[in-house]
Amino acid sequence: MSVRIAPSILSADFARLADAVARIEAGGADLVHVDVMDGHFVPNITIGPPVVAALKRVTTVPLDVHLMISDPDRYLEAFIEAGAAMITVHAEVLPHLHRTLTHIRALGAKAGAAINPSTPVPVIRDVVEQLDHLLVMSVNPGFGGQSFIPHSLRKIAEARDLLAGAPSPVAIEVDGGVDRENAAAIVRAGASILVAGASIFGAPDAAEATRALRRAATAA
Repeated sequence: MSVRIAPSILSADFARLADAVARIEAGGADLVHVDVMDGHFVPNITIGPPVVAALKRVTTVPLDVHLMISDPDRYLEAFIEAGAAMITVHAEVLPHLHRTLTHIRALGAKAGAAINPSTPVPVIRDVVEQLDHLLVMSVNPGFGGQSFIPHSLRKIAEARDLLAGAPSPVAIEVDGGVDRENAAAIVRAGASILVAGASIFGAPDAAEATRALRRAATAA
């Protein structure tokens, strides 16, 4: 299984985002993970479409935009027009998740659903055919630098089993506390996209930290 590394700019220096992106690209990053927070669904506020557009101008890898917001339907077109290649919305805030995922695909982006640590995997059972990826949160969303919740490994494995019957492949993405120590276990459980913030941008050399995470992940 091919593993993709998606460094999260939430942990980068926002005053030097272009430099941060250049360093992770030099390290072989496959995606740039962009956390969008509204201060309502999660207790933090981050960035909007203008920053995504600015990132699009300085990166050569796809932008993986994670909408941790209460009303994502209002902003889908704006983020995709800004350059998002992947859009992830939270199952917890969408009573019409099927419709939202279908709309994301119609707009030309890859569609993903995210589930929080307390959200059971079966909530996405009826939208499997509309998913390109499932994001399993391995911390409670809102802040970077948190520790990986151990029971997330069981949840990833459960998601792998549920998605095994999907008509087309659905990638499992994991976000929260991912580092070199747990990367192999996460991949063995079924993940193929690893989001990492503090373990990459908190390191002295983000490029080498990106390479080191891939080495640890592929050891699985």
